[in-house]
Amino acid sequence: SGQDHRTAGSARAGRRVDEQPAGGVRNMRGPAVHLVRPVGRLQPAQVAAPLMSTRISAAIAHCKAAMVQMTSVNDTATNFATCSRYAHEARDSGCSIVFFPENFSFMGSRPGEAQAVAEPLDGPVMRRYLNLARETGLWLSLGGFQEQGPAGDSRIYNTHVIVDATGEIVASYRKIHLYDAPFVGLVESRQAVAGDRLVVADSPAGPLGVTICYDLRFPELYQKLTFLHGAQVLLMPSAFAMKTGEAHWETLLRCRAIENQCYVVAAAQVGQHNTDGNKRCSWGHAAAFDPWGSCLANLGTQPGPAVFDIDGELLASTRRNMPMDRHRRYDIYGGGPHGAPLASEGGPGDADAASIGFG
Repeated sequence: SGQDHRTAGSARAGRRVDEQPAGGVRNMRGPAVHLVRPVGRLQPAQVAAPLMSTRISAAIAHCKAAMVQMTSVNDTATNFATCSRYAHEARDSGCSIVFFPENFSFMGSRPGEAQAVAEPLDGPVMRRYLNLARETGLWLSLGGFQEQGPAGDSRIYNTHVIVDATGEIVASYRKIHLYDAPFVGLVESRQAVAGDRLVVADSPAGPLGVTICYDLRFPELYQKLTFLHGAQVLLMPSAFAMKTGEAHWETLLRCRAIENQCYVVAAAQVGQHNTDGNKRCSWGHAAAFDPWGSCLANLGTQPGPAVFDIDGELLASTRRNMPMDRHRRYDIYGGGPHGAPLASEGGPGDADAASIGFG
């Protein structure tokens, strides 16, 4: 049942990814091993690491999930009320986890608004969502939060936060690829600082590859999350522009699902967000795909939650029938996603993270 998944998923053992048992994937039907896998500073590929087949064996348990499409505005209370309503609907449908889009808590209409509302992850806005997870007994994927940036920098982080059913933050990912695309009127680096770490976090739905929006255009990222770090569900919460959404959105999502043999979940913003200022509009069409590339849900332009199933046996059989991880020929075309060490294998720590520059 949904309650069984929520109870199992909230157990926490606190072990690092390099301490996981040889089988790789935990059985979420029993006492869960709750792993969070910060993957370390991005750096050139080094020595090849074991392939996906050595890190993933047993299928994840069946999980019912909900994906949300919404139209956020520049008022955090209004957006929280919307998110709360959808979370309760998902709980009543027997879901274990709910995926919210980028900018779920705030969508500005003027320059500087996002920076003005930014908070640390222990601030009052995020605490409301932690309480919501605890109240509903749901895991929450909060797909893009205005997190306060580094000291001395007026810019913010665009941060995807994973919250367990007890209301604890178990993972946070700061968006790596910033959307600097003047032709659609968006230059994200003017207001945001890029992150420099990859994140995979275990959940009742299986290991989550945690990303945000524009990241979905960079297939190497998802190959690394999948074939090196064991992701089975790739998260791409978004507020996609209208022009690029119409042209590319569904194609990119389906490709990421097929080429990585993963579930893809892309919660989305939709429609016109504010009646003042820039009156920004988002494409919508929140969608979920299975590892074969079949569409499980597509919300078109309608706000609300869509409920769908994540089936671990389907994922496992797809990979058994076409073992792409074993067919890759990095000996010929070089590089590959398997070379970057985990943070626990000697990568630099957080203390000097601010010294890395991104463009």
